[in-house]
Amino acid sequence: MKANIKLASILKTGALVVALFVGQSCSESVLDEEVISGIGDNYLNTPNGFNDGVNAVYSGLRNWYGTERGNNFTVFGTDTYQNGADGGFKFMNTYDGGFDARSGHVQEVWNQFYETINAANTVVDRAPNVSGIADAVRKERVAEVRFIRAHQYFILLQLFGGVDLRLTETKAPTKVATRATIAELYAAIIKDLEEGIPDLDARYRHPNYGRVTKAAAQHLLGKVYLTKATSEAKAADDFAKAEALFKQVIATPGAALLADFGDVHRQGNEMNNEVVFGIQYTNNPLTNGGGNNSHLYFLMEYDNMPGMRRDVTNGRPFKRYMPTKYTLNTVFNLANRVNDSRYYKTFKDVYYCNNPGSFNTNYDKSKARITVALGDTAVFDPGYEMPEAERAKRPYQVLTPSMYDERRFPALRKHIDGNRADLTAEGGVRDYIAFRLADTYLMLAEAQFKQGKVEDATANINMVRRRAAWPGKQAAMEITSAQLTMDFIMEERERELIGEQMRWFDLKRWGVLVERVKLHNNQAAPNIKAFHVLRPIPQTQIDRVEGGNSAFPQNTGY
Repeated sequence: MKANIKLASILKTGALVVALFVGQSCSESVLDEEVISGIGDNYLNTPNGFNDGVNAVYSGLRNWYGTERGNNFTVFGTDTYQNGADGGFKFMNTYDGGFDARSGHVQEVWNQFYETINAANTVVDRAPNVSGIADAVRKERVAEVRFIRAHQYFILLQLFGGVDLRLTETKAPTKVATRATIAELYAAIIKDLEEGIPDLDARYRHPNYGRVTKAAAQHLLGKVYLTKATSEAKAADDFAKAEALFKQVIATPGAALLADFGDVHRQGNEMNNEVVFGIQYTNNPLTNGGGNNSHLYFLMEYDNMPGMRRDVTNGRPFKRYMPTKYTLNTVFNLANRVNDSRYYKTFKDVYYCNNPGSFNTNYDKSKARITVALGDTAVFDPGYEMPEAERAKRPYQVLTPSMYDERRFPALRKHIDGNRADLTAEGGVRDYIAFRLADTYLMLAEAQFKQGKVEDATANINMVRRRAAWPGKQAAMEITSAQLTMDFIMEERERELIGEQMRWFDLKRWGVLVERVKLHNNQAAPNIKAFHVLRPIPQTQIDRVEGGNSAFPQNTGY
């Protein structure tokens, strides 16, 4: 939360270390940090300590959203993105032997998530004994913390399968741990959310922006049921329960799709009526942690192109994630771009000169040299094969699909951060939009489709598609019930949500991860196996459990 947040004591709870980010108010837009020392364990039982503990739990969400590990786990190794030229985690895309139980990201996610879970357990356990706060506030804060605990377990469940289920504060080191069943984990997640929803703020936007609301919990619980419906713990009414929850989110006063798809991720507009829940970052380097790093990974090497140099506006290009041909040629089909604005509002197509002069061309050989002035177009990526004769008429280089490689490819606009401190800054300052209403509509359509309610599902798909249309093309964007298939839903979700830390989970939920990666990701196709629908349990976790692998077995294949 954007609050007056102070870094408090370090709590050592068993093998977990929790850094408490503590605060007084969630209404401010700037975070101020004050280092506090000498705080005893009893502090958490005071009103200030209780509030500080709640904020500490919120801070754990920054370990996933907008981070390198969160993006690598969800963007790499899918059908829509593969690795670009740079980066040290390509094995997460290629599924080769480098991705194993000793991988740094695996250990970081495991440890950080359990730190947040134990911080949540501590707040929940101690809440009844805290005096000096209104009971309604106490209940709301506990419900917020239970939402985050449920969220953390839901991510862990999807990544690793059965994990250790702890719902009380760990106060001392222990070597005893077991892997809960999938059914046990879903039951705990659902219980946290269902019992917490009545105590959460019913307004679509909490007056202390950044706090969990009832709509956010309903959105998450709907997704839990949607995912559970395809798991070994499935129940006959899972899709129906998901449908009802998504409808409640959409019906919340104030919830609305923005008129222009391009405005959803426009910098400075992260607090809008489409955002159901966002993870807050700040421009104060003292309290921004590692920052929102998503701006780094989806960019191409524009800074080595004639007329261009690296700047804050265009971003620091790590060149990690390159769209697959399936993404560019099928998901964002060229013929559909006449009606659908999302290709050009999702991918960057023009780079304006920030390094004027005359240069030899280096990939568009339709002319030998270009001369560009400050602010002129230096690079244009039309997204289709422009004939050489047409390119030769342009006073700039034209980058066409046949010229794409691991360094040059369409760059994602969504996360570009023009407010970073300087052109080398990795810690971004933008809030991360974790849940948004278009996703709610699309999951509602999926839940309805799975129940055979094809007309209802089509109507909700068309809500999203009409919004994405170019002006005057709304009717052309609508589909009929006869056109709606699961394949269409799979592609529509990525047209809308590409690069938003969802695709790997979507493919797993649909049971098509291996199939679609083999079809569309040539870098991963030779190596991906059936067991890759789960990630490896960190070897450090297995080693520190009494009984080792027999007590806490590794996932098959690792």
